[in-house]
Amino acid sequence: MKKVVWIVVLAVLAFGAWKGFSMYQSIWGGATGFYEDNKVIFIKTNTGFNDLLNLLEAEEIITDRGAFEQTAELKKFGKVIPGKYRIQRGSSNNDIVNKLRIGDQEEVKLLIKSTRLPEEMAGNIASQLELDSASLAEKMLDSEMASKYGFASETFKTMFLPNTYKINWSVSEEDFIQRMAKEYKSFWNEERMAQARAIGLSQSEVSTLASIVKAETAKRDEAPIVAGLYLNRLKKGIALQADPTLIYAVGDFSIKRVLDEHKTIPSPYNTYLNRGLPPGPINLPETNYLDAVLKAVDHNYLYMCAKPDFSGYHNFSRTYNQHLQNAKKYHQALNKQRVYR
Repeated sequence: MKKVVWIVVLAVLAFGAWKGFSMYQSIWGGATGFYEDNKVIFIKTNTGFNDLLNLLEAEEIITDRGAFEQTAELKKFGKVIPGKYRIQRGSSNNDIVNKLRIGDQEEVKLLIKSTRLPEEMAGNIASQLELDSASLAEKMLDSEMASKYGFASETFKTMFLPNTYKINWSVSEEDFIQRMAKEYKSFWNEERMAQARAIGLSQSEVSTLASIVKAETAKRDEAPIVAGLYLNRLKKGIALQADPTLIYAVGDFSIKRVLDEHKTIPSPYNTYLNRGLPPGPINLPETNYLDAVLKAVDHNYLYMCAKPDFSGYHNFSRTYNQHLQNAKKYHQALNKQRVYR
């Protein structure tokens, strides 16, 4: 009888040990099934726990669904926090649960590119974050939203400075816009605001002029010279006559040669018909173009024309007669290349 009792006791102990070891393995043992050093997953907003399990299985983050569920229950893992997560090979269920439970996510590098239209900018941003491009574009065009941050609807997009930012992939639309407002405020420090006042422009006007300068030249060393030219025209009350604003007004960005017919288009962006700056930027200029305006070269040039060698640089002139000579050479070069529009 005693022998039977001992056998039962030993069996119970063995079962308990096996059960304990199994639980230990399920929690602390390696859970991943992929072969890369690490794997990145994106968990969308409002993902439920079962959907999370399906994702983790599909990506081979876990190989034993039951073991993961048991670990999650023990760790009281309830709410799924969306975001970008990087899981290391060999991570245990405990490691994975801990990472997901506290939202230990990895930021993405968001590259905001220079674009012409809010719809293009919203599409670029939404392709890198969990944001809806249509909704974001709508916000960028909304006059009430613009007013909330101190902008006119035509200039609101200037708040979204082209640059690379580290940000959570699952950032909300509201938090994203607030982050851009913070970055904008950080750029426009006291020194830059003083520089803007010195040239008689508001921050939005600096952005608008910088967009024209950007459209005129891709040569960053030439940008402060171009900026100085347009500032000279503004000071003298001369129409800017910037061809890129006509292209923006037409809406056909394939145009390579502006014609006289374009100069009669009724649009507030037609700087041949209207004096001063247009109501908003014609593209989203990078910060170096903003600084080019703020640090514009002081000179007497009033006219510019692309060089006939198509180098991307320009010939500058103080008089209209000099400009006509430069323009004639450039038009001859265009004709030779058979560029008629």
